[in-house]
Amino acid sequence: MEVTGRIKVINPTQEVSASFKKRELVVTTDEQYPQHIMIEFTQAKVDDLNNFQVGEQVKVSINLRGREWTNPQGETKYFNSIQGWRIERLQQAAPAGQDMPAMPAAQAFEPAPSFNEEEHDDLPF
Repeated sequence: MEVTGRIKVINPTQEVSASFKKRELVVTTDEQYPQHIMIEFTQAKVDDLNNFQVGEQVKVSINLRGREWTNPQGETKYFNSIQGWRIERLQQAAPAGQDMPAMPAAQAFEPAPSFNEEEHDDLPF
């Protein structure tokens, strides 16, 4: 699965334990109703975010993860997370006038003949 959009937040790396680290990224989607999607990168993948900045357009490859947990009272709870495993910068649109192919000149056309309202028009409206 993939999420595309603009980077809104890149959080610092969190050392959860001596053997586990994570880093969170928030991507705002480019939809009619934009969504702010928080994506976790873990372990060696946290360093993948070092080359990106807030505001960049990206495509993030993700996996959805689900966990089941039973609390001490015997209640079962379910948790979801979105785990990123690759991030790619999307091609930015070129500024106006740069790297754009030249448009062909508009072809000249014959002006319409003079209009006479008294002439019968066979259009039905």
